This record gives sequence, structure tokens and C-alpha cells, in this order.
Amino acid sequence: MVADDAHDRLVALLSERSAKRGDFVLASGRRSTLYVDCRLTTMSPEGQLLIGRLALAAVRASGWPVDAVGGLTLGADPISYAIAHASALEQEKGEGGLVRAFTVRKEAKQHGTGRLIEGPFVSGDRVVVVEDVITTGGSALKAVEAIRAAGGAVLGVLALVDREEGGREAIEAGGLEVRTLVRASELRV
Repeated sequence: MVADDAHDRLVALLSERSAKRGDFVLASGRRSTLYVDCRLTTMSPEGQLLIGRLALAAVRASGWPVDAVGGLTLGADPISYAIAHASALEQEKGEGGLVRAFTVRKEAKQHGTGRLIEGPFVSGDRVVVVEDVITTGGSALKAVEAIRAAGGAVLGVLALVDREEGGREAIEAGGLEVRTLVRASELRV
């Protein structure tokens, strides 16, 4: 499947499964007539396949020398895992290097190791922060803060959907490049 066809299919999946019109309160606290529940796409087999390939291609095209991808749980998790899986499939074919996936908890565990970041993340990793939907940029910036505090070097942010409501600009104002796979204006709801 060529990239344009894959992108069009991803837009169609998100439009069919994830995008809804109505009156919603978003995680940011804002009200909106558009709600995008990416999990209905990111946790599906076809969504995983498309997102893994497209997101890894976007990371590779950015030129970011990435070691690992991850973001705030729960939205970033299936996207990060899809990217890691796609990198393993590439490596089997002798292309590209492996990209590890991790997750950032919303708060540190109160038991065990008390970690805020779970998975094979290590201090010094060059990281792309993953986000399912960017609205205000707050979730991505919270993940950036946790990753930097743990010794990671954040290269940029990759979002599945940009709601085009100022979040990209807020992240960019923090000195980070933002890449997105789909803009809200592309969704057919």
C-alpha cells in the first residue's frame, strides 16, 4: 500500500470509527462539537498496521535519530507499540533500526519501583513523544517534562490527530517540532 493510499485509509478509519459530532467536554476542559476517540482506531488490527507504518515513516522522514517513542498513557500507548512493531518488521527486512516503546504514567506508582515511565526507556534515550490527539498540547508537554526529568532527550512530538486548536503552536513554542498524521479538518464526520 503506497503512503497516500495508507493515509487516505487512516483518515477513513478515523472518520468512521473515532470521530463523532455532538456536545463534548474534552480532557483539556474545553467544550467541542467534535470528539475524536482514537482508541477505537488505534486498538484495532487495521489501525495498528496503518498507524505503525505511517507513524514510523513520519519519524524516519523527520530525520530524528530516535531510540524510543512514548507518551502519556492511555492514548499514546497503542500508537507507540504500533511504531515499535513496525520497526521490528522493517529490521527483519534489513531496513532501519529498532525503535523501543514506553509509556508515561499520569502519576508515579505508589508501590514497587515507583516509576513514572514504564518499559524499556533508559536515561539518555533520544525520544519522540507520541500523542493520539493534540488539542491544547498539555498532555504532550506533560510527557515531555517527565521524559526530560528521567534523562531523555526529546526530539519532537508525533501526533495521530491535530485538532488544529492551538496545541501544535503551544508545543512548538516550547521549542519542539510537531509532526501529525491527520488534521481534524481532514476527518469526514
